[in-house]
Amino acid sequence: MDVLIKWLSASYGTFQIVFFRSVFGLVPLSVLVASSGGIGLLRTSRPGGHVLRSLVGASALVCFFFAFKHMPLADVYAIHFAGPLFLTALSGPMLGEHVGWRRWSAVGVGFIGVVVMLRPGSGMFTPVALVPLLGAVFYAFAMIFVRKLSRTETNAAIVCYFTLTGVAVGAIGMIADWRTPDLAGFGLLAAVGILGGIAQIMMTQAFRSAPAAVLAPFEYSAMIWAVLFGYLVFADVPTSAVIVGALIVSASGLYILHRETRRPPRPVTETTGEAVAP
Repeated sequence: MDVLIKWLSASYGTFQIVFFRSVFGLVPLSVLVASSGGIGLLRTSRPGGHVLRSLVGASALVCFFFAFKHMPLADVYAIHFAGPLFLTALSGPMLGEHVGWRRWSAVGVGFIGVVVMLRPGSGMFTPVALVPLLGAVFYAFAMIFVRKLSRTETNAAIVCYFTLTGVAVGAIGMIADWRTPDLAGFGLLAAVGILGGIAQIMMTQAFRSAPAAVLAPFEYSAMIWAVLFGYLVFADVPTSAVIVGALIVSASGLYILHRETRRPPRPVTETTGEAVAP
């Protein structure tokens, strides 16, 4: 999906891609809702919570899609890995979860990795490079709100209202930058949404079926695919600073997840830290 987004960004605006990602993301979601109990899954008693979570999640989408247009895939992915670090830092004040000194130390080391990637004083430290970092912050806030909503709301409701918000944000934002797609462009834009919707459902199911610590290595393996596709499709080669920084951030994130597995188990909810944000 991200390869297609970067490819399409040469011809279409960020908000237009967000719009199509969200509209066609409703297709697999509709199939899931229809096969899992119908429209009743979307009932909610917390519309305000959904609005807040959805706006933050849509902001993360816009940041990452914009970054894909201007930066190599691997660079965006590496900075995105800071999301779990921000999530850990926010979980104490916003969720009342205890964060011990070991995890705070891991967060600190992870931020050193982010600094290594951004390389203050070099060409990488630009406003564009800060956009995916801001996206990682939005992602962390979105996951905080997801954790809160998951106590009473279904996965289908959380994903549906987020996706509908993406449709609205994309529709408003693309008014000034609309370009009518040709048949091939329309097909690729539709593919972005369908692939994203399917991935959302698969990752949500994965996080319901296995501990986050088990799944984390697979999630961090996205860096491998970003480097591979970035090189094969766009001839991008990550710098040594990005690779080193990504390794530091990934190691910090994996250690935090390792510490999570040593905590007393929390009540099981329908949604944990799944990718219902971007």
